[in-house]
Amino acid sequence: MNVSASIVLYKSELSEIVKLVKCLCDIHSLFIIDNSPTNELSTIVSFSNVQYIHNPSNPGFGAAHNIAILKALEMGSKYHFIVNPDIYFNGDVISPMVSYMELDHGIGMMMPQILNLDGSLQNLPKLFPSPFSILLRKIKKPIGFYKKFIEKYELRFVDEDKIYNAPILSGCFTLLNLKAIQEIGMYDDKFFMYFEDWDLSRRMHRKYKTIYFPKVSIYHGYESGANKSSKLFKIFVNSAIIYFNKWGWFFDKERKKLNKKALSQFN
Repeated sequence: MNVSASIVLYKSELSEIVKLVKCLCDIHSLFIIDNSPTNELSTIVSFSNVQYIHNPSNPGFGAAHNIAILKALEMGSKYHFIVNPDIYFNGDVISPMVSYMELDHGIGMMMPQILNLDGSLQNLPKLFPSPFSILLRKIKKPIGFYKKFIEKYELRFVDEDKIYNAPILSGCFTLLNLKAIQEIGMYDDKFFMYFEDWDLSRRMHRKYKTIYFPKVSIYHGYESGANKSSKLFKIFVNSAIIYFNKWGWFFDKERKKLNKKALSQFN
């Protein structure tokens, strides 16, 4: 089956990208969109399945992936993986995810289990957030209230091996059903970085299943850059404003309805 993937780079380490591309050797077409100022990473085209596109205007994460999604659609790809450069995995992750999506055309997006480099679980499936959710997740206080909140918001109470329809999937490793993408749209390029995957998840979740699939796992070098860099934090805040302006701040009936429906899976 014609399956494609894309990676967006920005001043990435070549050795890290080579390791990832080797993991994706079974992908028919791998688009590498390089937002770096120079094309030093172009040597990656030595891999036969790689199409390298230098994109120094750096329009952002989602906008760069959109370039690859359009090319994937042009070549007739049915499924497309969005992959972060700080990812790697062992064994076959691609086939089980594609096969599961192929069995249910009501699935619009999927995400595998995501692990830290030490093998511990990253709690990335989530409910749709309110501004209060974002604030509490940053300050983590008061402790007792925060623990109760995060257990529900990040669906930590759900069995780790359970496949379910999660409102929000992380964009670090996502399988897209391109037929669904043609219906609901690609990434909103108003988001330079952060929240673009949450926005896409919300648009997709309204009409399709957004499935968390922990039967396979990948490793993700999560950096939490917005907590370490003032520049990235400003981008994070700006993206949060764009997100809540689009979907609603404190009054969002659809958010409550969809979150309630998601939680009902576990009753």
